[in-house]
Amino acid sequence: MPGLKGPSDYSQEPPRHPSLKINAKQPFNAEPPRSALIASYVTPVDFFYKRNHGPIPVVDDIERYSVLIRGLIDNPRELFMRDIKMLPKYNVTATLQCAGNRRTAMSKVKTVKGVGWDVSAIGNGVWGGAKLADVLELVGISKLTSTTKSGGKHVEFVSIDKCKEENGGPYKASIPLSRATNPDADVVIAYEMNGEPLNRDHGYPLRVVVPGVIGARSVKWLDCINIIAEESQGFFMQKDYKMFPPSVNWDNIDWSTSRPQMDFPVQSAICSLEDVTAIKPGKVKVSGYAASGGGRGIDRVDVSVDGGKTWVEASRYQKPGAQYISDDMNSDKWAWVLFDVTVDAPQSTEIVVKAVDSAANIQPENVQEIWNLRGILNTSWHRVQVRVGHSNM
Repeated sequence: MPGLKGPSDYSQEPPRHPSLKINAKQPFNAEPPRSALIASYVTPVDFFYKRNHGPIPVVDDIERYSVLIRGLIDNPRELFMRDIKMLPKYNVTATLQCAGNRRTAMSKVKTVKGVGWDVSAIGNGVWGGAKLADVLELVGISKLTSTTKSGGKHVEFVSIDKCKEENGGPYKASIPLSRATNPDADVVIAYEMNGEPLNRDHGYPLRVVVPGVIGARSVKWLDCINIIAEESQGFFMQKDYKMFPPSVNWDNIDWSTSRPQMDFPVQSAICSLEDVTAIKPGKVKVSGYAASGGGRGIDRVDVSVDGGKTWVEASRYQKPGAQYISDDMNSDKWAWVLFDVTVDAPQSTEIVVKAVDSAANIQPENVQEIWNLRGILNTSWHRVQVRVGHSNM
């Protein structure tokens, strides 16, 4: 990789905000306090969760940095930053969510393997860059193509970073060519986040953003793009980030029986209250986020103050002061909604939230129903406890 100075250890990690909850130091994985997520519709870069599988790469010569596009195509090409920036620039507002978001709650049912995320392995950003569909046209792949003349059906993104799961090789993931070449899928080769150049934690100089899909497919620190016939055979496509039933364990797992996870299911979480919060009797504001994958909007967010026996509907919004209508052309289809509702809490109780997306998908009531050995996709009802009348917990 021209222009690369890749650290083989963790000696050149970038600075991070002190309020982040560090779930792992090497590689660095951290999330913000849940209250930070509802402070703004667009998540500030400092409070966007950090998910890494190895040391953060360093690119020290941006003029020499390039991305090679190769594989089952007639015209392989090396693209430099100037080539990417000559293409039309798009700003796509999209929520990224780690597949392991809310893993700690799943692990309380039965231990799972993975980074112990609370509810904040999610964030909403404005990603600026070129659409992948436009980039692929530079190598002769037309928009809305599902198969190249040479049999390419998938687009593999290979990172600069190195990870132990790949035996020291690069992180890699793929998406179907049909999604990559569809302009409406809004897959972006991004060089900006929230109007500023990407920082190192989030993929500088270039990263892929695949809206509506688990974060594992939005590869950072892009090195090359391969047009391939089958799905990427990388570790994180074939032996991780797959959904299995509760009956599957590490003794009987057969990774080949499940496909790599793409769209994330409907999700919601309360961010204005911790897992256990002491409050005074009376009114309490319940706020948080709700999101669904695949470009599906949020039709409803329900909140209960009696553990799920009765429900009230919360208000939903994206941009402050603007009405949110699910799947409306003026709404950000790839982005979360924030919600809030004020309820009465005269006594200690359990407050619960659940969301319904525009396809009428609902969250499962109990985490036991969706427990899986890797602890991914915990989209069960989110529950918090309030202790009324106590000054401490």
